[in-house]
Formats: sequence, C-alpha cells, structure tokens
Amino acid sequence: MISAYPHLIDLNDYPVTWWNGLLAQAEDIMNRPFLYANSCSGKIMGTLFYEPSTRTQMSFQTAMLRLGGTIIGFDNPQTSSVAKGENLKDTTKIISGYSDVLVIRHPTVGAAKAAALTADCPVINAGDGGHLHPTQTLTDLLTLKAEKKTLSGLTIGLCGDLLNGRTVHSLCKAMSCYENNHFIMISTKELKMPSYIKDTIRAHGGTFEETDSLEEALPKLDVLYMTRIQRERFASPEEYEAQKDTYILTTQKMKLAKPDMIVMHPLPRVDEIEVAVDDDPRALYFKQAKYGMYIRMSLILTMLQSTIKTELLAGQVHKGIACKNPKCITNQEYYLPKSFTGTGTTLTCEYCDERLLLEH
Repeated sequence: MISAYPHLIDLNDYPVTWWNGLLAQAEDIMNRPFLYANSCSGKIMGTLFYEPSTRTQMSFQTAMLRLGGTIIGFDNPQTSSVAKGENLKDTTKIISGYSDVLVIRHPTVGAAKAAALTADCPVINAGDGGHLHPTQTLTDLLTLKAEKKTLSGLTIGLCGDLLNGRTVHSLCKAMSCYENNHFIMISTKELKMPSYIKDTIRAHGGTFEETDSLEEALPKLDVLYMTRIQRERFASPEEYEAQKDTYILTTQKMKLAKPDMIVMHPLPRVDEIEVAVDDDPRALYFKQAKYGMYIRMSLILTMLQSTIKTELLAGQVHKGIACKNPKCITNQEYYLPKSFTGTGTTLTCEYCDERLLLEH
C-alpha cells in the first residue's frame, strides 16, 4: 500500500542520504535559528500521546512553536474519546483532518504504521511500544555527529533492557548503516537484544558482541548508551524487581572508561546512572535531550515540505493467519489488514517485525 503522504515510521524506510540531510539542516537550525523562526506559520501539529512522555512530547511541541506553528492533541488518552472505546483509526482520521502533521506515541507495537494507513496528513512515529523510536534515533545521530564528529568507526556499548528498549533497537539499525561500527550489547540473558536486530547488523556488514559485564566493556567504548530497566514493559512486578538494579553506572566505574568516551541515555533515568556522574564532562544525556529539539524542528520542516509517497505495506494479506505477537497492534485493532512479507515457511509481520514460522 502506497500512502499519499510522507511518513516517518521506521528510519530505515529512508536512505542514509536523507538522514544526513536532516542532520545538516538541524545543525543549520542550531547555528542560525532566526532563519527558521516563522517557517511553520499557519501550520498545525497534532500530537497523540497514548502513554506518558516528557522529552519527546515537549521537544516536539517546542520544536513546532519555535518554527512558528501551533499544536493540538492529547497527552492522556483518558481525556479523549479513546476512553469511550474509540479505535485508533477513528481517532487518527479525525485529528489528522485537523492537522498538517501528526505525531503519535503508543504503547502497542506497530501503532504508528496502523495510524498512517488512513491518516490525512504525514505521520511521525514518536515511539511504538518496545519496537521503534526513530526520532530518538535522529536525536542520537545528531548528538554523535556533533560530539564525536563522525558516525563511522565507533565502538558503541548498549546497556540495560535491550529486549524491550525501542531506542537501542532503532539506534542499532541506524548505526549499522554507517561503516565500521561495532556494538557491544550489555545485558542479562533475560533482556538480550532481539534476533531481528542482530540480523539487521549482520546484513549491513556490522559486528557485535554480547556480554553481561559493564565493567569489562567500558574500557573498549567510544560511546556508552545506557537505558533504564522499563517497569512498564514487564508482565509482573516480580519480574521487574529481579532485573531493575542489575546495571548502575557510577563515578567509580567511569574511571574504567576512555577520557573521550561519551555517555548517552534517552531518559528518563531511574537509578541506572548515579547522580554524581552528571558532573562528569563525558555525561551528555541532558545535552542530548536538547539536540532532540533541533532534529525534530528539522524533521517537521522536512515532512511538511516533502512530496514523497511512503510505502506502508509491501507484503501480502494471508487469510487465516494472524501475528503471534500479543503486543502487535493487529491483535488489538482487528480491522487492520494482517500483512506479511516473506515466502515459504517464514513470514514477517509488517507492523511489528515478528517472525512467523508456518507448519509444512
């Protein structure tokens, strides 16, 4: 299915040259903000935030306001008709009719793509469950470009909840598209990186290793990307409690790292980075959050000016076959076409990337 609008659902739907153009424009906005102050005058951005957010929501809002535009939407679905049982399609259809660009965050995997199927304006994915978070990845790319002066040849440590962490999933997919990047995945066996992300790294010629020791990895790293153990992604409080304090970055551990290593974190932080680490000049997570505003300004401008038509569903609908992922949007919004790519005995859901092995 080809949409009449450009959408940003997965950063990897666009070529690296497109990403680089966004980054270059963001740097120009940083250096010459006065040139962009009225770029979105008369434009309206709709924001549908189905789960809590501070940085992503407010940086999008600030980005639009700094560009001279205005905002509508909600940050709590219980204050909207969603609380009355309205489905995602109807909510999206209404708000996109009022807006020039729509930003959606949703706890269910594939929700942004599902929204884009019938939206009447460009849709930007601001996070769909534990799946993807492309604008955080753009934030991370801008941070790395500005601070490390390169997006190639880096050793990147990813620490924490790598199973459910949409930020690390998106970052791996993006950085594997640049040359000679090596990933060190630091997690417990229960929270290891999903296989489809590792397959993506391999497919692009990237390399990775896995370990459960932050201390062993630290001396090798150019970048440490910390993540919190996400309470909301666990099935029970007991499972969360068993994992939550496994990795804590302290000032003592920072002594093991290179003098020019940088520490990044998508935030919010709980207790995985000791507050005293904030005073280390290598700690860049607050500065990283500000970079997010500039890249989102660049993205909004680009989506409003683009004439690209996005391909949303390229596979086939298989009658009688459903995605096996209980967190997939197709298992909540039953009207959606259950589209899969692949042939033979292996199919891949186009919404959540879950693999389905068919019986002979």
